[in-house]
Amino acid sequence: MTSPMSSPPRTDGAARTSLATARSGAAPGPDTPAGRAAAVWTSPPQPLTAGTAPDLDHLLRYSLAALEGANGRLRPAPSAGALHPVNAHLLVGGAGALPAGRYAYDALTHRAHRRGPAPGDPPDGTLVVLTVSARRTVSHYGHRALPLLLLDTGHAAAALAQAGAAQVCLDADGALLAAAAGLPDPGHWRQTWPGTEPQHALAAVALGPAAGRAEHALTRWAACGLGQPPQAEPAAAEVPPVLTRTWHALEDMTTVAAGPGEWTPTAERVSARTLMSRRSAPPPLRGAPAREDVARVLARAAGASLSGGPRWCVAVGGARPALFELARDGGEGRAPEHGRGPALRLLASGDARPTLAAWAAGQAWIAEAGAVLLAYGCPPDADAGRIRRDHLTAGYAVGLAQCAAAELGLVSRPVGSWQQADLGAALGGAHGRDWIVHGLVMGRDDHQ
Repeated sequence: MTSPMSSPPRTDGAARTSLATARSGAAPGPDTPAGRAAAVWTSPPQPLTAGTAPDLDHLLRYSLAALEGANGRLRPAPSAGALHPVNAHLLVGGAGALPAGRYAYDALTHRAHRRGPAPGDPPDGTLVVLTVSARRTVSHYGHRALPLLLLDTGHAAAALAQAGAAQVCLDADGALLAAAAGLPDPGHWRQTWPGTEPQHALAAVALGPAAGRAEHALTRWAACGLGQPPQAEPAAAEVPPVLTRTWHALEDMTTVAAGPGEWTPTAERVSARTLMSRRSAPPPLRGAPAREDVARVLARAAGASLSGGPRWCVAVGGARPALFELARDGGEGRAPEHGRGPALRLLASGDARPTLAAWAAGQAWIAEAGAVLLAYGCPPDADAGRIRRDHLTAGYAVGLAQCAAAELGLVSRPVGSWQQADLGAALGGAHGRDWIVHGLVMGRDDHQ
C-alpha cells in the first residue's frame, strides 16, 4: 500500500518540457471545460468568526475571498484569466478561530468545511496549504498553463502575507504538504479518490503567534492520514492530453524537496483599503511613473525574492526610455533613510516596451505602458525544483510589488504569459539563460 507521503520518482523531464512548450510561440488550442470554480465538500459550511486570533475572517476576506455579485471572478489576489485555480486548506491547531481540525476554505462563500480532526494534542497556530486545480487554467491557456499556475500560487501567498500572515514557505516538499492537508499523494490522487479533481500542493502559509514552529507542525499534521474527499466532479472524467502533461509537470515539481522547506517571515501588514484597491487595472496603463516610485516598487519585489531566485529589472517609458536594475545598495526594500530611497542603475538604453509587448502573447498595449517590472532567470535546463521556486517567488514578489504600486497611487496589471522572451540574449548575454518569468505593467492613475 502506498503511504500518504510517498511520491513517484523525480525526473525533471515533464516540468522542463512543459515550461519549454509554454515559452514557445505555439498558440493554445480551443478552450475546454474548466470544471467547477471550487470543489464541493459534504460537511456543513462554518462561518469564520471575526476578531479571533488569528483572525481568519480578515485574513481570508482580504486575500482570497470572492467579491459578492462578481461571479467569483473578482478577488483580492489576481489570477490569469480570472480562473482562480488556487485552493486553501486550513490546518487549525489549538486556540484557533475554529475547533481544531482540517478544513477546506470555499472562497466563493467565505466559509470553511471541516475535513477531519487534528492530531492529538494539536500544535498551536494555523497553517494554510495552497494547492492548484490545474484544469481551471488549462481550460483556457492550454500548454501555457504551467507557469501561470505557479505564479497564481505565489500571488495567493503574497495576498495572505499582506493580510496578516506571519510566515510563507514556497519550497516545502509537495508530498508533505499534501499529506498535512489530508490529500492523496499527487501521483496517486485519481486512484485514491476516483471521480474527483486532483489538486497539487505547492506552498504553505503560517498564521498566528505559533508560526515559528510551522515546520514541525506540518510533519505532525501529515501523520493524521487522509481527510474527507470532495464530491465527485462531473468534468473529471474528461482529461485532455494537455491536462495530463500539466499534471505530470506539477508532480515533478511537488516531489523535489525532502523536508518542510524554508519559512520566511512576511513583511508588515498592509491596510485593508490598500488590499482592496490593488485591482488589476484594465489596459492601457499609460503615463510613466516617477523614477523614485519605480525604484520603490522594484526594491519591494527584489527584497521579497528568495536567495538564488529570479533577478529583477524595470523598463520605463517617457522622454528617456531605458531598462534599469537596482543599484547594489538599493535592494533591501526598506523605507528610505535620511530622505533617500532605493537607487536605480542603468542596465540598457532604449525602449524595450515594444519588444516586451510582442513577447507577452502579443499584448500590443504594453508598448505604450508607463513601466514594466520584470522578473527573469530560470534557464531551459533548470530542474523541476528551480522551475517551481523561481515562478512561485516571482508571483509572490510581484504580488507584494503590486501592493506597493497601489500605495504609491499607481495602477498596475500582472502579466504572466511570456513567449520566446529571452531577455538575457536581448541584452547581449548568452542565449537561453535569462528568460522573463513574470511582469507587472504600471502606469499613472491620472492617465487612465
